[in-house]
Amino acid sequence: MLRGVNVSGQRKIKMDELRKYMGEMNFYDVQTYIQSGNIVFSSEETKEGLPGSIESNIKRHFGFAVPAVVKTPSDFVHVLLNCPFLKDNSKDLGKVYITFLSREPDASCIEALAETDYSPEDYIIDGAIIFVYAANGYGKAKLNNNFFENKLKVSATTRNWKTVEKLAEMASPQ
Repeated sequence: MLRGVNVSGQRKIKMDELRKYMGEMNFYDVQTYIQSGNIVFSSEETKEGLPGSIESNIKRHFGFAVPAVVKTPSDFVHVLLNCPFLKDNSKDLGKVYITFLSREPDASCIEALAETDYSPEDYIIDGAIIFVYAANGYGKAKLNNNFFENKLKVSATTRNWKTVEKLAEMASPQ
């Protein structure tokens, strides 16, 4: 998942061009979903080496830096099976977001974040994933992507629940 492409006319990447370029980078079965940098692909590279490879190649080809967060099909299954807000019937799925972190944040950053109550918004950190409930909508949320990056000192990208479900479907073995 690429962070911050095609937002407000900034860092424009056409998905057909991205799919083609990813194929040239020796990724295969490349698919994209909507215009916001959601890429599903297969690769012989290890998961750990992929973000740096993708970031440097995108910078070289498209001319700007874009953070990349790579998750496996099992990561998506984990999200779908463990979202705590799904168990609460009072929660609207349209207000559930998943923030994917590039790595697990340091415990001290998590502890500092927990010192404040952000109600009516809510979040739960699960390793390198944050389940977010934006009670008044994500556009007005304090608990947004920039907030978590700043507080946890880690790169992140956020997707709504519908997009996460679609990416999980696309990434699942056929």
